[in-house]
Amino acid sequence: MPVSKAHASWHGDIPSGSGEFTAGDSITGGVTYKSRFEGGPGSNPEQLIGAAHATCFSMALAGTLASAGFPAESIETAASVTLRPVDGAPTITKIDLVTKGRVPGAGPDEFREFAESAKANCPVSRALAGVPDVTLQATLDAG
Repeated sequence: MPVSKAHASWHGDIPSGSGEFTAGDSITGGVTYKSRFEGGPGSNPEQLIGAAHATCFSMALAGTLASAGFPAESIETAASVTLRPVDGAPTITKIDLVTKGRVPGAGPDEFREFAESAKANCPVSRALAGVPDVTLQATLDAG
């Protein structure tokens, strides 16, 4: 499997400095103190973690469903990543995953079961195992 690469740089002190990042061939962005800790314009690492988690989870769910004979027409997942101070240090304390799938032949209980499995087993979920609270809301779209 290929090694995924990213790069980041930071210029200046934390309150007034700024940074840039690249991931892969096409993802770029800028980050500042305000974009990370005050909800200001720009990007932050937690958004990238959320995007990675939502993508990985969606792919894992689609793969699990297909292996069980339920190929998905679509899986859409949103991730919200909460950053809070813990013992004086900014810490990711919660990730909320909200997924909706259009999966012919699958029932709502089956879909939730497959979604829980994907949440537990996708590589990004395993990498984020130290996050104390990861929630999942899984809804089957009847179409």
